[in-house]
Amino acid sequence: MKKYAKVSENLEGKDFVFETGKLAKQADGSVFAQVGEPQVLATVVSSHESVDGDFLPLTVNYQEKAFAAGKIPGGFFKREGRPTEAETLICRLIDRPLRPMFPKNYTYPTQIIISVYSADDANPPDVLALTAASAALTVSDIPCDDPIAAVRVGRIDGELVCNPTYEEIEKADLNFIVAGSSDAILMVEGGADVALEEDIIDALMYGHDQIKKLIEFQKKLIPDDLTKREVLEKETNSDLISSVTSLVSENIKSAATIKSKQERSSAFKEAYNSALVDLENDPNFDEKEVKSIFDKIRKDSIRKMMISDKVRIDGRGFEDIRDISSEINLLPRAHGSSVFTRGETQALVAVTLGSKEDQQRVDSLIGEEKKSFMLHYNFPPFSVGEVSMRLGTGRREIGHGELAKRAVQAVLPESESFPYTIRIVSDVLESNGSSSMATVCGSSLSLMDAGVPVKSPVAGI
Repeated sequence: MKKYAKVSENLEGKDFVFETGKLAKQADGSVFAQVGEPQVLATVVSSHESVDGDFLPLTVNYQEKAFAAGKIPGGFFKREGRPTEAETLICRLIDRPLRPMFPKNYTYPTQIIISVYSADDANPPDVLALTAASAALTVSDIPCDDPIAAVRVGRIDGELVCNPTYEEIEKADLNFIVAGSSDAILMVEGGADVALEEDIIDALMYGHDQIKKLIEFQKKLIPDDLTKREVLEKETNSDLISSVTSLVSENIKSAATIKSKQERSSAFKEAYNSALVDLENDPNFDEKEVKSIFDKIRKDSIRKMMISDKVRIDGRGFEDIRDISSEINLLPRAHGSSVFTRGETQALVAVTLGSKEDQQRVDSLIGEEKKSFMLHYNFPPFSVGEVSMRLGTGRREIGHGELAKRAVQAVLPESESFPYTIRIVSDVLESNGSSSMATVCGSSLSLMDAGVPVKSPVAGI
Protein backbone atom coordinates (compact mmCIF):
# COMPACT_ATOMS: atom_id res chain seq x y z
CA MET A 1 0.00 0.00 0.00
CA LYS A 2 1.42 3.35 -1.06
CA LYS A 3 1.85 5.79 1.82
CA TYR A 4 0.19 9.19 1.52
CA ALA A 5 2.41 12.26 1.72
CA LYS A 6 1.89 15.91 0.90
CA VAL A 7 4.38 18.76 0.70
CA SER A 8 3.52 22.44 0.29
CA GLU A 9 6.31 24.95 -0.25
CA ASN A 10 6.71 28.46 -1.60
CA LEU A 11 9.22 29.21 -4.34
CA GLU A 12 9.76 32.82 -5.38
CA GLY A 13 6.20 33.79 -4.47
CA LYS A 14 4.45 30.74 -5.93
CA ASP A 15 3.02 27.88 -3.86
CA PHE A 16 4.00 24.39 -4.99
CA VAL A 17 2.03 21.37 -3.78
CA PHE A 18 3.17 17.75 -4.28
CA GLU A 19 1.00 14.76 -3.27
CA THR A 20 1.67 11.05 -3.49
CA GLY A 21 -0.22 7.94 -2.34
CA LYS A 22 -3.64 9.34 -3.25
CA LEU A 23 -4.05 8.93 -7.02
CA ALA A 24 -2.89 6.16 -9.39
CA LYS A 25 -1.64 3.96 -6.57
CA GLN A 26 -1.06 0.90 -8.80
CA ALA A 27 1.68 2.73 -10.68
CA ASP A 28 5.21 2.21 -9.38
CA GLY A 29 5.27 5.90 -8.57
CA SER A 30 2.75 8.72 -8.92
CA VAL A 31 2.73 12.37 -7.91
CA PHE A 32 -0.05 14.94 -8.20
CA ALA A 33 1.57 18.37 -8.48
CA GLN A 34 0.10 21.85 -8.47
CA VAL A 35 1.24 25.46 -8.72
CA GLY A 36 -1.53 28.02 -8.89
CA GLU A 37 -4.40 26.46 -10.83
CA PRO A 38 -2.32 24.16 -13.08
CA GLN A 39 -2.36 20.54 -11.88
CA VAL A 40 -0.52 17.58 -13.37
CA LEU A 41 -0.47 13.88 -12.56
CA ALA A 42 2.84 12.14 -13.25
CA THR A 43 3.03 8.35 -13.17
CA VAL A 44 5.84 5.90 -13.81
CA VAL A 45 5.77 2.14 -14.34
CA SER A 46 8.81 -0.02 -15.04
CA SER A 47 8.71 -3.64 -16.14
CA HIS A 48 10.36 -6.31 -14.01
CA GLU A 49 11.53 -8.09 -17.17
CA SER A 50 14.56 -6.67 -18.95
CA VAL A 51 15.03 -6.56 -22.72
CA ASP A 52 18.10 -7.16 -24.84
CA GLY A 53 20.09 -4.11 -25.81
CA ASP A 54 22.45 -1.52 -24.43
CA PHE A 55 19.94 1.34 -24.31
CA LEU A 56 17.40 2.63 -21.81
CA PRO A 57 13.90 1.64 -23.09
CA LEU A 58 12.21 4.77 -21.70
CA THR A 59 9.01 6.27 -23.11
CA VAL A 60 7.67 9.65 -22.02
CA ASN A 61 4.12 10.74 -22.87
CA TYR A 62 2.75 14.18 -22.04
CA GLN A 63 -0.88 15.07 -22.72
CA GLU A 64 -2.91 18.20 -22.10
CA LYS A 65 -6.54 17.31 -21.44
CA ALA A 66 -9.05 19.70 -23.00
CA PHE A 67 -11.18 19.67 -19.85
CA ALA A 68 -8.18 21.13 -18.01
CA ALA A 69 -9.16 24.47 -19.54
CA GLY A 70 -12.91 23.84 -19.50
CA LYS A 71 -12.97 23.07 -23.23
CA ILE A 72 -14.29 20.32 -25.50
CA PRO A 73 -11.84 19.10 -28.17
CA GLY A 74 -12.52 20.21 -31.72
CA GLY A 75 -12.80 17.95 -34.73
CA PHE A 76 -15.25 15.20 -35.58
CA PHE A 77 -14.34 12.75 -32.79
CA LYS A 78 -14.36 15.30 -29.94
CA ARG A 79 -11.60 13.62 -27.98
CA GLU A 80 -7.87 14.04 -27.50
CA GLY A 81 -5.94 12.49 -30.38
CA ARG A 82 -2.31 12.25 -31.43
CA PRO A 83 0.12 14.56 -29.62
CA THR A 84 0.25 18.13 -30.83
CA GLU A 85 3.58 19.68 -31.81
CA ALA A 86 3.70 21.49 -28.47
CA GLU A 87 3.05 18.25 -26.55
CA THR A 88 5.77 16.48 -28.53
CA LEU A 89 8.28 19.21 -27.68
CA ILE A 90 7.41 18.94 -23.99
CA CYS A 91 7.81 15.13 -24.16
CA ARG A 92 11.36 15.66 -25.42
CA LEU A 93 11.94 18.36 -22.82
CA ILE A 94 10.99 15.93 -20.03
CA ASP A 95 12.81 12.92 -21.50
CA ARG A 96 16.27 14.49 -21.84
CA PRO A 97 17.11 15.30 -18.20
CA LEU A 98 15.37 12.19 -16.82
CA ARG A 99 17.53 9.68 -18.73
CA PRO A 100 20.73 10.35 -16.74
CA MET A 101 18.83 9.44 -13.54
CA PHE A 102 18.75 5.75 -14.51
CA PRO A 103 21.60 3.28 -13.99
CA LYS A 104 23.70 2.69 -17.11
CA ASN A 105 22.75 -0.99 -17.28
CA TYR A 106 19.01 -0.43 -16.76
CA THR A 107 17.26 -2.23 -19.64
CA TYR A 108 13.76 -2.54 -18.18
CA PRO A 109 10.97 -0.97 -20.30
CA THR A 110 9.81 2.14 -18.44
CA GLN A 111 6.90 4.44 -19.21
CA ILE A 112 6.31 7.89 -17.75
CA ILE A 113 2.92 9.48 -18.41
CA ILE A 114 2.18 13.06 -17.44
CA SER A 115 -1.38 14.36 -17.78
CA VAL A 116 -2.38 17.99 -17.38
CA TYR A 117 -5.67 17.99 -15.48
CA SER A 118 -6.01 21.71 -14.82
CA ALA A 119 -4.57 24.76 -16.54
CA ASP A 120 -4.90 28.51 -16.46
CA ASP A 121 -3.86 31.39 -18.68
CA ALA A 122 -1.05 32.45 -16.34
CA ASN A 123 1.27 29.54 -15.55
CA PRO A 124 2.77 27.19 -18.18
CA PRO A 125 2.56 23.55 -17.00
CA ASP A 126 5.71 22.26 -18.75
CA VAL A 127 8.31 22.77 -16.00
CA LEU A 128 5.82 21.56 -13.38
CA ALA A 129 5.32 18.40 -15.45
CA LEU A 130 9.07 17.74 -15.60
CA THR A 131 9.52 18.19 -11.85
CA ALA A 132 6.47 16.02 -11.14
CA ALA A 133 7.90 13.25 -13.36
CA SER A 134 11.11 13.33 -11.34
CA ALA A 135 9.11 13.21 -8.11
CA ALA A 136 7.19 10.15 -9.36
CA LEU A 137 10.49 8.38 -10.03
CA THR A 138 11.80 9.46 -6.64
CA VAL A 139 8.92 7.90 -4.67
CA SER A 140 8.99 4.70 -6.75
CA ASP A 141 11.17 1.63 -6.23
CA ILE A 142 12.92 2.24 -9.55
CA PRO A 143 16.66 2.57 -8.85
CA CYS A 144 17.21 6.17 -9.95
CA ASP A 145 19.71 8.74 -8.78
CA ASP A 146 18.72 11.72 -6.65
CA PRO A 147 15.78 13.82 -7.92
CA ILE A 148 16.06 16.50 -10.56
CA ALA A 149 13.88 19.56 -11.09
CA ALA A 150 13.22 22.26 -13.66
CA VAL A 151 12.40 25.95 -13.67
CA ARG A 152 11.81 28.55 -16.34
CA VAL A 153 14.00 31.63 -16.09
CA GLY A 154 12.99 34.86 -17.78
CA ARG A 155 14.61 38.26 -17.84
CA ILE A 156 12.32 41.28 -17.82
CA ASP A 157 13.74 44.82 -17.75
CA GLY A 158 17.09 43.41 -16.68
CA GLU A 159 15.68 41.39 -13.75
CA LEU A 160 15.66 37.59 -13.61
CA VAL A 161 12.27 36.01 -12.89
CA CYS A 162 11.62 32.41 -11.81
CA ASN A 163 8.73 30.67 -13.59
CA PRO A 164 7.32 33.77 -15.32
CA THR A 165 3.71 33.83 -16.45
CA TYR A 166 2.67 33.70 -20.11
CA GLU A 167 2.32 37.48 -20.08
CA GLU A 168 5.77 37.93 -18.55
CA ILE A 169 7.31 35.54 -21.09
CA GLU A 170 6.05 37.78 -23.89
CA LYS A 171 7.95 40.70 -22.35
CA ALA A 172 11.13 38.74 -21.58
CA ASP A 173 14.26 39.15 -23.70
CA LEU A 174 15.58 35.85 -22.32
CA ASN A 175 13.52 32.71 -21.81
CA PHE A 176 15.24 29.52 -20.64
CA ILE A 177 14.04 26.23 -19.20
CA VAL A 178 16.79 24.87 -16.95
CA ALA A 179 16.78 21.33 -15.54
CA GLY A 180 19.33 19.90 -13.18
CA SER A 181 20.31 17.87 -10.16
CA SER A 182 21.58 19.22 -6.85
CA ASP A 183 25.12 19.57 -8.14
CA ALA A 184 24.84 20.02 -11.91
CA ILE A 185 22.78 21.45 -14.75
CA LEU A 186 21.54 18.66 -17.02
CA MET A 187 19.64 20.50 -19.72
CA VAL A 188 19.02 24.00 -21.03
CA GLU A 189 16.42 24.89 -23.62
CA GLY A 190 15.26 28.30 -24.68
CA GLY A 191 16.16 31.43 -26.54
CA ALA A 192 17.21 35.00 -26.09
CA ASP A 193 17.16 38.27 -27.99
CA VAL A 194 20.91 38.48 -28.65
CA ALA A 195 22.05 37.98 -25.05
CA LEU A 196 25.62 38.29 -23.80
CA GLU A 197 27.46 35.24 -22.50
CA GLU A 198 27.59 36.58 -18.94
CA ASP A 199 23.81 37.19 -19.01
CA ILE A 200 23.24 33.55 -19.94
CA ILE A 201 25.56 32.31 -17.19
CA ASP A 202 23.78 34.49 -14.61
CA ALA A 203 20.41 33.08 -15.72
CA LEU A 204 21.66 29.49 -15.49
CA MET A 205 23.13 29.98 -12.02
CA TYR A 206 19.94 31.67 -10.81
CA GLY A 207 17.86 28.82 -12.21
CA HIS A 208 20.08 26.20 -10.57
CA ASP A 209 19.62 27.85 -7.17
CA GLN A 210 15.83 27.44 -7.55
CA ILE A 211 16.23 23.86 -8.78
CA LYS A 212 18.02 22.90 -5.56
CA LYS A 213 15.02 24.08 -3.54
CA LEU A 214 12.56 22.04 -5.62
CA ILE A 215 14.73 18.96 -5.19
CA GLU A 216 14.55 19.33 -1.41
CA PHE A 217 10.74 19.56 -1.71
CA GLN A 218 10.69 16.22 -3.54
CA LYS A 219 12.86 14.48 -0.97
CA LYS A 220 10.23 15.16 1.68
CA LEU A 221 7.87 12.82 -0.21
CA ILE A 222 10.17 9.78 0.06
CA PRO A 223 8.79 7.11 2.46
CA ASP A 224 11.16 6.14 5.26
CA ASP A 225 10.86 2.46 4.37
CA LEU A 226 11.32 2.85 0.59
CA THR A 227 13.54 0.13 -0.88
CA LYS A 228 14.81 0.48 -4.43
CA ARG A 229 14.99 -2.46 -6.82
CA GLU A 230 18.35 -4.12 -7.18
CA VAL A 231 19.78 -4.13 -10.67
CA LEU A 232 22.44 -6.76 -11.10
CA GLU A 233 25.49 -5.77 -13.09
CA LYS A 234 26.07 -8.29 -15.85
CA GLU A 235 29.60 -9.58 -15.63
CA THR A 236 31.55 -9.88 -18.85
CA ASN A 237 34.13 -12.64 -19.16
CA SER A 238 37.56 -11.08 -18.55
CA ASP A 239 39.26 -13.51 -20.94
CA LEU A 240 36.86 -12.50 -23.70
CA ILE A 241 37.56 -8.83 -23.00
CA SER A 242 41.29 -9.45 -23.36
CA SER A 243 40.81 -11.39 -26.58
CA VAL A 244 38.59 -8.77 -28.21
CA THR A 245 40.84 -5.92 -27.08
CA SER A 246 43.95 -7.49 -28.59
CA LEU A 247 42.13 -8.13 -31.87
CA VAL A 248 40.41 -4.77 -32.48
CA SER A 249 42.25 -1.98 -30.63
CA GLU A 250 44.69 -1.02 -33.40
CA ASN A 251 42.06 -1.38 -36.13
CA ILE A 252 39.69 0.90 -34.21
CA LYS A 253 42.39 3.55 -33.73
CA SER A 254 43.19 3.66 -37.44
CA ALA A 255 39.51 3.60 -38.45
CA ALA A 256 38.63 6.49 -36.13
CA THR A 257 40.81 8.97 -38.05
CA ILE A 258 39.27 8.24 -41.46
CA LYS A 259 37.67 11.45 -42.70
CA SER A 260 34.81 9.97 -44.75
CA LYS A 261 31.84 8.88 -42.66
CA GLN A 262 30.93 5.92 -44.87
CA GLU A 263 34.53 4.74 -45.19
CA ARG A 264 35.00 5.09 -41.43
CA SER A 265 31.82 3.10 -40.73
CA SER A 266 32.96 0.40 -43.15
CA ALA A 267 36.35 0.22 -41.43
CA PHE A 268 34.70 -0.19 -38.01
CA LYS A 269 32.41 -2.88 -39.41
CA GLU A 270 35.34 -4.69 -41.01
CA ALA A 271 37.27 -4.63 -37.72
CA TYR A 272 34.26 -6.08 -35.90
CA ASN A 273 33.55 -8.81 -38.46
CA SER A 274 37.21 -9.79 -38.54
CA ALA A 275 37.15 -10.21 -34.76
CA LEU A 276 34.04 -12.40 -34.98
CA VAL A 277 35.79 -14.73 -37.41
CA ASP A 278 38.89 -14.97 -35.21
CA LEU A 279 36.80 -15.67 -32.10
CA GLU A 280 34.47 -18.31 -33.55
CA ASN A 281 36.32 -21.17 -31.87
CA ASP A 282 36.98 -19.32 -28.62
CA PRO A 283 35.32 -21.24 -25.72
CA ASN A 284 34.16 -17.90 -24.25
CA PHE A 285 32.59 -16.69 -27.50
CA ASP A 286 29.26 -14.85 -27.18
CA GLU A 287 28.36 -12.55 -30.07
CA LYS A 288 26.29 -10.15 -27.93
CA GLU A 289 29.14 -9.79 -25.46
CA VAL A 290 31.65 -9.30 -28.26
CA LYS A 291 29.47 -6.50 -29.70
CA SER A 292 29.20 -4.85 -26.28
CA ILE A 293 32.96 -5.09 -25.70
CA PHE A 294 33.71 -3.78 -29.20
CA ASP A 295 31.43 -0.76 -28.73
CA LYS A 296 33.03 0.07 -25.38
CA ILE A 297 36.56 -0.20 -26.80
CA ARG A 298 35.57 2.06 -29.70
CA LYS A 299 34.02 4.62 -27.37
CA ASP A 300 36.99 4.59 -24.98
CA SER A 301 39.47 4.80 -27.85
CA ILE A 302 37.77 7.83 -29.40
CA ARG A 303 37.51 9.54 -26.02
CA LYS A 304 41.19 8.92 -25.27
CA MET A 305 42.13 10.23 -28.72
CA MET A 306 40.22 13.45 -28.03
CA ILE A 307 41.56 14.01 -24.51
CA SER A 308 45.18 12.96 -25.07
CA ASP A 309 45.80 13.87 -28.71
CA LYS A 310 43.23 16.70 -29.03
CA VAL A 311 41.94 15.03 -32.21
CA ARG A 312 38.32 14.35 -33.09
CA ILE A 313 36.91 11.24 -34.72
CA ASP A 314 37.59 12.38 -38.30
CA GLY A 315 41.09 13.66 -37.59
CA ARG A 316 40.12 17.31 -37.03
CA GLY A 317 41.24 19.43 -34.11
CA PHE A 318 38.70 20.88 -31.69
CA GLU A 319 38.45 24.20 -33.56
CA ASP A 320 38.80 22.93 -37.12
CA ILE A 321 35.69 23.50 -39.25
CA ARG A 322 34.73 21.19 -42.07
CA ASP A 323 34.78 22.54 -45.64
CA ILE A 324 31.78 24.79 -46.21
CA SER A 325 30.00 25.61 -49.46
CA SER A 326 26.67 27.27 -50.17
CA GLU A 327 24.46 28.15 -53.10
CA ILE A 328 21.35 30.33 -53.33
CA ASN A 329 18.45 30.69 -55.78
CA LEU A 330 18.50 26.99 -56.61
CA LEU A 331 14.72 26.53 -56.87
CA PRO A 332 12.95 28.77 -59.43
CA ARG A 333 9.46 28.73 -57.88
CA ALA A 334 10.30 29.05 -54.19
CA HIS A 335 10.60 32.67 -53.02
CA GLY A 336 14.04 31.92 -51.59
CA SER A 337 16.22 28.84 -51.57
CA SER A 338 19.69 27.63 -50.70
CA VAL A 339 21.85 24.56 -50.31
CA PHE A 340 24.22 24.68 -47.36
CA THR A 341 26.94 22.03 -47.13
CA ARG A 342 29.35 21.55 -44.26
CA GLY A 343 31.54 18.50 -44.75
CA GLU A 344 29.17 15.56 -45.18
CA THR A 345 26.15 17.43 -43.82
CA GLN A 346 23.89 19.11 -46.35
CA ALA A 347 20.56 20.92 -46.10
CA LEU A 348 18.33 22.20 -48.88
CA VAL A 349 16.26 25.05 -47.48
CA ALA A 350 13.31 26.81 -49.12
CA VAL A 351 11.40 29.91 -48.03
CA THR A 352 7.81 30.67 -48.99
CA LEU A 353 6.04 33.95 -48.22
CA GLY A 354 2.29 34.26 -47.78
CA SER A 355 -0.41 36.59 -46.53
CA LYS A 356 -1.93 36.80 -43.07
CA GLU A 357 -4.52 34.25 -44.19
CA ASP A 358 -1.70 31.70 -44.41
CA GLN A 359 -0.87 31.99 -40.71
CA GLN A 360 -0.95 28.75 -38.75
CA ARG A 361 -3.80 28.47 -36.27
CA VAL A 362 -2.80 26.65 -33.11
CA ASP A 363 -5.41 25.60 -30.55
CA SER A 364 -4.03 25.17 -27.04
CA LEU A 365 -5.26 25.16 -23.45
CA ILE A 366 -4.88 28.93 -23.24
CA GLY A 367 -6.83 29.55 -26.44
CA GLU A 368 -6.17 29.88 -30.14
CA GLU A 369 -3.13 31.71 -31.44
CA LYS A 370 -1.85 32.46 -34.91
CA LYS A 371 1.74 31.95 -35.99
CA SER A 372 3.20 33.92 -38.86
CA PHE A 373 6.52 32.05 -38.84
CA MET A 374 6.98 28.32 -39.34
CA LEU A 375 10.13 26.25 -39.75
CA HIS A 376 9.78 22.60 -40.72
CA TYR A 377 12.76 20.25 -40.57
CA ASN A 378 12.76 16.94 -42.45
CA PHE A 379 15.29 14.15 -41.94
CA PRO A 380 14.72 11.43 -44.57
CA PRO A 381 16.50 8.09 -44.05
CA PHE A 382 18.55 8.42 -47.26
CA SER A 383 20.46 11.29 -45.62
CA VAL A 384 22.36 8.68 -43.61
CA GLY A 385 22.22 5.90 -46.20
CA GLU A 386 19.49 3.94 -44.44
CA VAL A 387 16.07 2.47 -45.16
CA SER A 388 13.19 3.07 -42.75
CA MET A 389 9.43 3.51 -42.66
CA ARG A 390 8.19 7.08 -43.11
CA LEU A 391 5.15 7.37 -40.83
CA GLY A 392 4.78 11.12 -40.58
CA THR A 393 6.99 13.63 -38.83
CA GLY A 394 8.99 12.15 -35.95
CA ARG A 395 9.66 13.62 -32.52
CA ARG A 396 13.28 14.29 -33.42
CA GLU A 397 12.31 16.23 -36.56
CA ILE A 398 9.86 18.37 -34.60
CA GLY A 399 12.49 19.04 -31.93
CA HIS A 400 15.26 19.94 -34.36
CA GLY A 401 12.90 22.20 -36.28
CA GLU A 402 12.03 24.05 -33.09
CA LEU A 403 15.72 24.42 -32.23
CA ALA A 404 16.50 26.02 -35.59
CA LYS A 405 13.35 28.13 -35.40
CA ARG A 406 14.44 29.73 -32.13
CA ALA A 407 17.71 30.87 -33.71
CA VAL A 408 16.12 32.33 -36.83
CA GLN A 409 13.11 33.93 -35.17
CA ALA A 410 15.23 36.43 -33.26
CA VAL A 411 16.43 38.14 -36.46
CA LEU A 412 13.12 38.32 -38.34
CA PRO A 413 11.62 41.76 -39.00
CA GLU A 414 8.72 43.01 -36.89
CA SER A 415 5.27 42.13 -38.21
CA GLU A 416 4.34 45.83 -38.45
CA SER A 417 7.03 46.44 -41.07
CA PHE A 418 6.85 43.00 -42.71
CA PRO A 419 3.24 41.71 -42.48
CA TYR A 420 3.81 38.41 -44.25
CA THR A 421 3.64 34.78 -43.22
CA ILE A 422 6.99 33.01 -43.55
CA ARG A 423 7.40 29.26 -43.95
CA ILE A 424 10.85 27.69 -44.06
CA VAL A 425 11.31 24.04 -45.03
CA SER A 426 14.65 22.32 -44.52
CA ASP A 427 15.27 18.95 -46.15
CA VAL A 428 18.42 17.33 -44.80
CA LEU A 429 20.00 15.60 -47.81
CA GLU A 430 23.14 14.35 -46.05
CA SER A 431 23.96 14.11 -42.37
CA ASN A 432 27.19 13.65 -40.48
CA GLY A 433 26.19 15.70 -37.45
CA SER A 434 24.93 19.25 -36.89
CA SER A 435 22.09 19.06 -39.41
CA SER A 436 19.97 21.40 -37.27
CA MET A 437 22.69 24.04 -37.44
CA ALA A 438 23.03 23.52 -41.19
CA THR A 439 19.31 24.29 -41.23
CA VAL A 440 19.97 27.56 -39.38
CA CYS A 441 22.66 28.60 -41.86
CA GLY A 442 20.58 27.56 -44.85
CA SER A 443 17.54 29.38 -43.46
CA SER A 444 19.53 32.58 -43.11
CA LEU A 445 20.70 32.34 -46.73
CA SER A 446 17.21 31.53 -48.05
CA LEU A 447 15.58 34.37 -46.13
CA MET A 448 18.01 36.85 -47.64
CA ASP A 449 17.49 35.28 -51.08
CA ALA A 450 13.73 35.81 -50.62
CA GLY A 451 14.29 39.49 -49.83
CA VAL A 452 13.22 39.24 -46.21
CA PRO A 453 14.84 42.19 -44.37
CA VAL A 454 16.43 40.19 -41.54
CA LYS A 455 18.08 42.17 -38.76
CA SER A 456 21.27 40.18 -39.20
CA PRO A 457 22.48 36.93 -40.74
CA VAL A 458 22.49 34.08 -38.25
CA ALA A 459 24.63 30.94 -38.11
CA GLY A 460 24.93 27.91 -35.86
CA ILE A 461 27.50 25.23 -35.09
